Amino acid sequence: MAEPSPPAVILDRSQLADNIGAVARVMANFGLSDLRLVNPRDGWPQDRAWATASGADWVLEGVRVFDTVAEAIADLNTVYSTTARPRETRLPVRTPRETARILWDDTASGLKAGLLFGGERAGLETTDIALTAGITTIPIDPRHHSLNLAQAVAINAYEWRTLVLDAPPPRFREGDPPASNALLVGMYEHLETELEAGGFFHPPEKKRSMSQNLRVMLGRAAFTEQEVATFRGVIHALAKGRGRVLARLAAQRRQDADDEA
Repeated sequence: MAEPSPPAVILDRSQLADNIGAVARVMANFGLSDLRLVNPRDGWPQDRAWATASGADWVLEGVRVFDTVAEAIADLNTVYSTTARPRETRLPVRTPRETARILWDDTASGLKAGLLFGGERAGLETTDIALTAGITTIPIDPRHHSLNLAQAVAINAYEWRTLVLDAPPPRFREGDPPASNALLVGMYEHLETELEAGGFFHPPEKKRSMSQNLRVMLGRAAFTEQEVATFRGVIHALAKGRGRVLARLAAQRRQDADDEA
């Protein structure tokens, strides 16, 4: 069996160059190389990262920088958020070992996978967690649950490396693979645009949480590319039907106004 492609590591709003370098170091230790940065506080590249990477230059030289999490994971099929607390989302919560097995199985099927990590101070935004397939929580002692960024990446990368060395037979997915995150986000935005036009987001200040809940709910369905296309067709048909109704109502109002005149 060909070795599945290692998952990408995505760091959201990382603050310190030293931490980015330390992450690159542990990625190289465990055979990962695809490092993606989302809006790093001090920009990129940063000399301090190379100083703390201890020679893992190839990881840092391959870094790609993105403005948003959605852009950073657009080409991936399976992404897990790594966070110490599940927040407000009803997503499956797994250990790094369980997540590594899922990523192993998916990448053995030819899918692209990733692990999303939050910034050192604030962690991940709930809206970004909602874009992922589930949550990975490291089972540490609650009396002291603070881990630095590189430690969190190292634990998850270790679990992946263990599978590489053991090479267990993959449990292949049945049916078509899930759609990429780019297709899913396009579907979410299409639905939200039409729902807003139809007055669904009321009161307006709740739009953010309502959109987030919709994305989590739909994300659990693990849409395939064909299912995304079908669902977007449904949205289009409903919006078109609403437009026809509004046009008829407008025509009726004009007719009523003409009759009164």
